[in-house]
Amino acid sequence: MAKNSEGSGPRRFGGMSVSSRTIGIVVVAILVVWFILMNTASVTMHLWGLSTVSSPLWLVLAVVLAAGTVFGWLVRRNRDRR
Repeated sequence: MAKNSEGSGPRRFGGMSVSSRTIGIVVVAILVVWFILMNTASVTMHLWGLSTVSSPLWLVLAVVLAAGTVFGWLVRRNRDRR
């Protein structure tokens, strides 16, 4: 039976147990929010030739992030059912 090394497993911060995965998710989330907030210019989008919409880029990025998160959650939920 192999022993766990000190570096593996959850770390303890202020009495809370935090895994490496949680730390990675928090770091990526902070970078994503920072990237969205740094892009404040207005952009024009052509929606399949049907209409043209002008919107702040941060809003477009936030909507795409939300849609990607929901899509990823649905795909993972469907995969876990099998």
